Amino acid sequence: MHSNALINESSPYLLQHAHNPVNWVPWSEKAFETARKENKLVLVSIGYSACHWCHVMEHESFENTEVAAIMNQYFVNIKVDREERPDVDMLYMSAVQLMTGHGGWPLNCFVLPDGRPIYGGTYFQKERWINILNNLHNLYTNDYEKVLQYATDLTNGIKQAELIYSKKNEGSSFSWNTLEKCISNWKTRFDNDLGGPNRAPKFPMPNNYSFLLKYAYTKGDAEVLKHVDLTLKTMALGGIYDQLGGGFARYSVDMQWKVPHFEKMLYDNAQLITLYCEAYRYTNNSLYKQTAQHTIEFVLREWLTKENGFYSALDADSEGEEGKYYVWQTEELSRLLNDNYDLFCDYYCVNDIGYWEHDNYILMRNHETASILQKYNLNEKTLNEKIQNCNAVLLAAREKRVKPGLDNKILTAWNGLMCRALCEAYLTFGENKYKDIAVSNASFIKSNLMQADGSLKRSFSNGAAKISGFLDDYAFVIDAFIHVYYISQDELWLDLAEKLSNYSLEHFYDMDRNLFYYTAGTSEQLAVRTSEVSDNVIPSSNSQMAINLFKLYKIKGGENHLKIVSEMLKNLTEEIAHYGAGYSNWASLYMDLLNDPAEVCIVGKDVEEKLLGLYKHYLPNAIFVVTASPSELDILKGRYVNDKTLIYVCKNKSCQMPTSVIKEAVELIEKHN
Repeated sequence: MHSNALINESSPYLLQHAHNPVNWVPWSEKAFETARKENKLVLVSIGYSACHWCHVMEHESFENTEVAAIMNQYFVNIKVDREERPDVDMLYMSAVQLMTGHGGWPLNCFVLPDGRPIYGGTYFQKERWINILNNLHNLYTNDYEKVLQYATDLTNGIKQAELIYSKKNEGSSFSWNTLEKCISNWKTRFDNDLGGPNRAPKFPMPNNYSFLLKYAYTKGDAEVLKHVDLTLKTMALGGIYDQLGGGFARYSVDMQWKVPHFEKMLYDNAQLITLYCEAYRYTNNSLYKQTAQHTIEFVLREWLTKENGFYSALDADSEGEEGKYYVWQTEELSRLLNDNYDLFCDYYCVNDIGYWEHDNYILMRNHETASILQKYNLNEKTLNEKIQNCNAVLLAAREKRVKPGLDNKILTAWNGLMCRALCEAYLTFGENKYKDIAVSNASFIKSNLMQADGSLKRSFSNGAAKISGFLDDYAFVIDAFIHVYYISQDELWLDLAEKLSNYSLEHFYDMDRNLFYYTAGTSEQLAVRTSEVSDNVIPSSNSQMAINLFKLYKIKGGENHLKIVSEMLKNLTEEIAHYGAGYSNWASLYMDLLNDPAEVCIVGKDVEEKLLGLYKHYLPNAIFVVTASPSELDILKGRYVNDKTLIYVCKNKSCQMPTSVIKEAVELIEKHN
């Protein structure tokens, strides 16, 4: 019955709203020109395609002609995909958090025609939404000075929040005391019964556990290691993990990792693959290998494109119901599994533990398989075969269901995370398929998203790249390219990483604050130019850029990089000590500056064999430099010897006597710990 201006967009989220009776328009200067011309407030409504509550509000309000009539009469209505325009989301999320103390999506922010926010919130029930629309219109019409004061106060508040991280700690130095305080505070928030934080909802937060693993190894902290091990185990066995198809949902609504918010995001799964690879190298726990590889299978099956990019997400809902695609009822299980039904129910907690609602069960792994082996008189091999057969039957049945919606945007930053994950998986497990896809994905980014001047585009869909890249696009692609250099030994990728870093320093870095802005100086300027500093489900773009610069300094040299990293990190010392869970990527870098990782140079024709041999060990205190032939990198000059492959363990470019024996190299690296 209706179509609006979103019909010409490529974002699945925007297209979901293209037939609302609301006269939505995409974000553009033209929309604000219209608001100025018609003297209207602007509604900036932000969400993403896999967002459950976005769908709820759409159905209740944006599909309603009565509500749409009010919105169309009084407001210019802009729809924004937060994944395409995270800069817009970041600005108005800051405003809503200042107003309400919390954020989330859908994010609805009312702004002046000059872009400054005046009021906002997240999900609003229909009747309340109608009241807000009418009240704000009346206020804007009858008391403009008051509205103007709201805008001034809120904008100043956002600017003040930006200054929090600009401390200029000129005289401060790095100390283990900071990390010890960080861990001491963090331990009080451990859930040591079920893993993760001692509250719900529970988000996986991969970078938190990557840092904690590194800290446990470095400081020999058994309590921290036990907590990480518990968390990774309970997540992998819990309902947050798709036990049949692989892959993690975005978060668990409860303490038990049982009931997921069923949407699946590329960024979560990419980082969790990396985390489970790291944990496998440390613990040799086969569950972690299985989880990483099963998750990769899911990603390749559902999200790998013909261009070797990766799609973004799968929706939480199908046929209008959250989780319908993933849950099971006993009648269907019994019919499909026949004689294996009882065994399957014991194995996957189809009982009071796995019961959810409306006669539906969420599959969770039983922690105690020994009792199942005894009950059914099976050995482990036979049990696994039976369960795999059951899984295959149910997967085939599930494929016939209506699938959750696919967000088919290819986002640069998230592809960088997935490329890095595949590199980690190749280095950990030695599967050539992972290497081939990682290199192909990096080539896709280089060919389709990287421009000749060293800039990046944010998004790729329908054969075209669009939107200028943001700092996270640069940060995670640089990290990916460094890892593609490791697995390919091709210095092209190292050179591209450096080119992207130089572009970032020129166009994003603020020397006065010693931090990077989220947007380039050449990009569209919003009401406030913001920086992304705290580490969340995805690490902050600033912390990842600092880590990249540190790695490039260790590999290629450049004292200026080290100076920038040091100054950036000094800004965050207090935050790391106080709340490590929100600054874990920074904390990992902080540990590197204290510990000074070894530069491990592998030189010779069998470089890949030696690298894979070293990666059988957990070596977080090492940064690798690799070549199969003579190299012009300063740290590698003069080190190539015909018909030999040598490993040099170096500190500040000063190297020990080389060895060709993995065990000896590992011992030398561990001495640096």
